[in-house]
Order: sequence, then structure tokens, then C-alpha cells
Amino acid sequence: MALRSDAAMVLFYDIDGDTADHDDWHSHEHFHERLSVPGFLRATRWIATAAEPRYMVTYEVSDTAIGTSQPYLDRLNDPTAWTGAIMPRFRGMTRGFCHVTASAGFGLGAAAVALRFQPSAGSAAELSGWLADVALPAMVELRGIAGAHLLQPVPPPPMTREQALRGADRPMPWLIFATGYDAAALDAAVAADLAPEALAAKGAEELIHGRYALHYTADADEVARTPKPPVLSPEGRKRP
Repeated sequence: MALRSDAAMVLFYDIDGDTADHDDWHSHEHFHERLSVPGFLRATRWIATAAEPRYMVTYEVSDTAIGTSQPYLDRLNDPTAWTGAIMPRFRGMTRGFCHVTASAGFGLGAAAVALRFQPSAGSAAELSGWLADVALPAMVELRGIAGAHLLQPVPPPPMTREQALRGADRPMPWLIFATGYDAAALDAAVAADLAPEALAAKGAEELIHGRYALHYTADADEVARTPKPPVLSPEGRKRP
């Protein structure tokens, strides 16, 4: 696979109130915590440029079984004080672990497109085959495109204390995740190879199309070489 592995966790959500405070927590504490859990490989935060909700977060993981691993569940059931303050402000969380069932291209561009959808009854095999064999390979033949991937969700992991603080998550649908180094070229590739009418003809329903820009990324090797940062005080988190 062209990503770090053939599995990922993906989240879509909004934040009530100050997004800068969320971004400080997410970058300074949360990513370091998550990437310290065995099996988490890379974490990336994306910000909507033409999409709802505001945030998309991708975690590349070694296997979807990470979602029920004891180190991961232990972390989620022991939230820090800063996490406890942030979690109730999450809104509209869609979250899930997924298998990366098809990939084309390689690398990670700064512009991303996320297409969320459900397969209609009886269409899953034809739809996934067309995406893997035709649509995604055609996209990455065009200039400006890095990689394009099909992600299919697994059953949701158990409820944890972190999730209880923000409320139940919506289940993750199927997802096409594509990135490029030229946002206009990425939009053109999606229009040419993943147009709504083409997806619908192959059985995709409830399509949600969003554009995102890379905001922050880190990987487990970096975290392993970096001491856990000290907790920022509320005063230290304030902007000048």
C-alpha cells in the first residue's frame, strides 16, 4: 500500500468555541499520546477549505486490531485534564478504523479530497473493483496528484471514557482519500474520474465531498525521539 500501512483510523468533527485551543492541545499533547501507543504510525490533521465539518484527522496504524488493543483502550480510559476539558466541545464526530483496500500512487500532498459514501445494496463488489482497478489508477496518472486510496470501515471499537465525554460517535462510511501537491489539479482529477454521477452509477449513495488542507503531521519515530512535552497552562496557551 502507498500509505504507511493498509489500515487507518479516520475522524471528522467540529469544535465548539476556540479552535486555536483545540489545535494547541491536538499538536502539543494529543498526537504525542496517540503516537506513543504501539501500532500508531503517523497522525495528520487536515483543515477544511470547502467542507463540513472543519477537521479531518487521519491516523495510519499497523492494523485495525489496534482499535481494541489494551494499550489503546488504557489510554482512552485515562484521559488527561486537558483532554477532559476539550472532549465535551467535540461536535458531530464521525470516527472509525478502516482497512485500506485499494491504493494508487504514493506520497502525501498538502491538498486532500475526502469522498464519503455508502454502497447501495448488492453493489459493494462492483463498486470496490471499479475504484481499485479503474478510477483510482486513472487519477494518479495526472500531474499534481500524489496518492488515492479506498478505505472501508470495520465494526466500531468499544465505548471508552474519552468517547463518553463527547458522546457517541457516528460510524465511518466508505471513504476515498486522495491527496496532491496541486489543489486545482486534484479537483480536476476528482471531477474527471470520481464524478458524482459516475460513483452513483456504480452504486455509491449518500455522497459527501470535502476539500481539506494539511495543517499538522507527525510520526511515531519522531515521538520516540522526543520527550513527552510538559502540559501547557491556560496562560501559556493564550495567543498574544
